[in-house]
Amino acid sequence: MHSTKRRFVSTLAMLVCTGVMAAGAGAADLERGEALFNLCAQCHGADASGNEQYLAPAIAGLSEWYIGGQLRLFQKGGRGLHFDDIAGMRMRPMALTLFSEEDVDSVAAYAASLPSVELERTLDGDAEKGRARYALCAGCHGADAAGNKAVMAPSLHTSDWYLFRQMQNYKAGVRGTNPIDTFGMAMRPMAMTLATDDDVKNVIAYIMSLSK
Repeated sequence: MHSTKRRFVSTLAMLVCTGVMAAGAGAADLERGEALFNLCAQCHGADASGNEQYLAPAIAGLSEWYIGGQLRLFQKGGRGLHFDDIAGMRMRPMALTLFSEEDVDSVAAYAASLPSVELERTLDGDAEKGRARYALCAGCHGADAAGNKAVMAPSLHTSDWYLFRQMQNYKAGVRGTNPIDTFGMAMRPMAMTLATDDDVKNVIAYIMSLSK
């Protein structure tokens, strides 16, 4: 009886210690991510609110899985190799400064932990006209444009100019034609359903209205 009790207490203590160590490791990862993010902050800003001048979108509060996934995509050459993708070509060498999977996870976790910022609207567009056209997008990105990990569709609550540029890239084949970027390839035909720049701007205006 006493032996069983001692084993139980010993096991319980081990579990508690393991939990404490795991919590400490998580905190250390976030701390590491903050240090690594200093390089990212030069373009994306300390609060990750983005800077159009540097072609760096807002990434504060985006999903950790998405940020990490895109960093790995840049590292593997799935993004950032097309000569017409100036922003991507700038971003790829930055992604390559993360030498380990742990560093990618840490910086992604830190960026995701930052509070979302109020996004400034820089494009003209009619949100009411965009509402109906957004219905197709909602199938993956959600009615609130918050994203859906199950289908690898990210939140769309980021800089409007960036969304516009990426839709142009998809339509032109600058993005979504690299076989490494399987989800980008799935996105390209969706972008093609928006025939004109005004169509794109209207959908983005609606997305921005959801951000409010």
